Amino acid sequence: MSKSPEEMTEAMVRNLAEKTGKTLTHWLKIAGNSKFHKHGEMVKFLKSEHGLTHGYANLIAHKTLKSDAGSASTVGDLVDQQYAGAKAALRPIYEKLIATVTKFGDVEVSPKKAYVSLRRTKQFAILQPSTATRLDVGIKLKDVQPAGRLEASGSFNAMVSHRVRVESLKEVDKKLVDWLQQAYTAAG
Repeated sequence: MSKSPEEMTEAMVRNLAEKTGKTLTHWLKIAGNSKFHKHGEMVKFLKSEHGLTHGYANLIAHKTLKSDAGSASTVGDLVDQQYAGAKAALRPIYEKLIATVTKFGDVEVSPKKAYVSLRRTKQFAILQPSTATRLDVGIKLKDVQPAGRLEASGSFNAMVSHRVRVESLKEVDKKLVDWLQQAYTAAG
């Protein structure tokens, strides 16, 4: 049985001092005192200047920026914040995607600060309200060539291989659901 993301995070925090020689509290001070305020910049800094692995640098950056699900007062708050204000009109698209994907089987919905991760035994997709008029669906599809709506992810998110831009409920169609199902199946 695989560990939940929370259990994996707890294990990483426990092992951090042994593996790096510094506690999480110490790393939070280092990261907090850096000039970096964006997640990717902070991860790069921790890796290049302090020799951390990506996993530890990512953990420390999320904890420093309070951008992980564990730092939110409730998981629902993260989703509410993502779809507040100008992005509120995208919430029905998000809700339809969640309702559709959870029908696949055992899907873990794990909100982060800027997006929601969809996991089976590993992440297979993300849902991110990127603009006031567009929700991006990042999908992890091995050996699938980008074509048409199924774009290469580019700099969108390194954890997925493809992106589909969704601007209306009607774009949550059979093709998008099939790509998500394919990624879900591969993540099993």
